[in-house]
Amino acid sequence: MVTRLTKPTERVLNLLLRSPDGHAYGMEIIDSADVGPGTLYPMLTRLEKIGWLSSEWEDVDPAEAGRPARRYYSLTGAGRIEAAAALEHKRSQPFEGLAEA
Repeated sequence: MVTRLTKPTERVLNLLLRSPDGHAYGMEIIDSADVGPGTLYPMLTRLEKIGWLSSEWEDVDPAEAGRPARRYYSLTGAGRIEAAAALEHKRSQPFEGLAEA
C-alpha cells in the first residue's frame, strides 16, 4: 500500500531506515527529523494503520527512570521494504508541478 510521502514523512522514514537499533521514540524523532508533534503523531498512527510501523511501550518503571515510559516505533519487515521503495521512487521522479516553458 502506498502512502503519501510529504517532506516530513520522508524525513521520518529515512530516520527509521537509518536507525542503528531499528527503532526510535517520539521525542527522538521530533528532534532528529525536525517534525512537530502535531505532524508526527498523526503520521505515525497512519503508518501503523497501513502496516509500515509497529510500536510498543518500553518496559521501565517511570519512578526509577526519572521520566515517563517511551513508546518506541519501528518499521515492520514489509514497512522497511515499502518505505525504501517509495523513497527511491520519489527520488527518481522529476520535479512535479513545474510548468514547461
